[in-house]
Amino acid sequence: MNILLTSAGRRTYLVRYFKEALKKAGVSGLVHGANSQESPALAAADRKVITPLIYSREYIPFLLEYCKQEKIDLLLPLFDIDIPVLADSRKAFEEIHTTVVTGDKDQVRICNDKWKTLSFLRSLDLPVPASWLSGKEAAQAVKTGQARWPLMVKPRWGMGSLSLYQASNEEELLIFEAKIRREIQENYLKYEAAQDLEHCVLIQEKLKGREMGMDVFNDLDGRFQGAAVKEKKAMRSGETDEAVTVDESALWELGRRLGEKIGHRGNLDVDVFDCEGRFYVLEMNARFGGGYPFSHCGGADLPLALVLWALGRPVPGDILRVKPGVRAWKDIQIQVEKSL
Repeated sequence: MNILLTSAGRRTYLVRYFKEALKKAGVSGLVHGANSQESPALAAADRKVITPLIYSREYIPFLLEYCKQEKIDLLLPLFDIDIPVLADSRKAFEEIHTTVVTGDKDQVRICNDKWKTLSFLRSLDLPVPASWLSGKEAAQAVKTGQARWPLMVKPRWGMGSLSLYQASNEEELLIFEAKIRREIQENYLKYEAAQDLEHCVLIQEKLKGREMGMDVFNDLDGRFQGAAVKEKKAMRSGETDEAVTVDESALWELGRRLGEKIGHRGNLDVDVFDCEGRFYVLEMNARFGGGYPFSHCGGADLPLALVLWALGRPVPGDILRVKPGVRAWKDIQIQVEKSL
């Protein structure tokens, strides 16, 4: 069995997890890493390939040919910008017997578009932070007592802490709104933001409470199989840097509901705020997120489950369970490129 991780970047731990999964499953195979430039994960992979840029016309044809030539069984995108592009071409990959592990294009857009995320969550009667697509409307909401400062300002299509700001008054809010619009045009966010440039900035109330993370596990048919819940203890650049696994039955049940309604494949990374027992879903990503390693350290092994599902084998229930109270941190390591 051969596995390809696209936009692999610095996620060397996922390369390692999938290598270990193949060994645990007792099957031979290689873990390939793909990226548009050299990166640590490529150095850790069994094989690497430099791809065209995601929004290049050559990107999908290049990957299709690579997957066909290398007999790739599972393809996992690890970058939000990559996911909708691959989701749109999922059937073409299926024709060459490569399974793209993500949702379909509608499921993916619910996750990538934070405004659509809010609409989806409201349709399930789940609490969400007050949100606006206009700085002036948000400021007016504060004036009428419907909201209060500070407000969070960020790209509607964004990730991590890229272009994320906190506004303490109307002047700051309007400045940050304009600043984010400029920044979007200067980086890769411009591609998805092109869908609605007039409403490409999202303003939200700032939530106060315990910051939680969930990994929602679905099988390759989009059926819910489990969830892992963590309390975030430290963040860095919008990613979980320290966390502890917890036993929160209410959050697990929320994960089940989301997994069943969205029907994604593989992992759904969910950010949640626990505001005195009321759970607010903030964002969702249809991929392995930066918080997955903490679930893995707690005992869950989604890479192994994905390999077993792809092989048509049963997955023991304990493979996707976490032990509560496991605390872990991310560290800095040096990856040396393999000698040619």
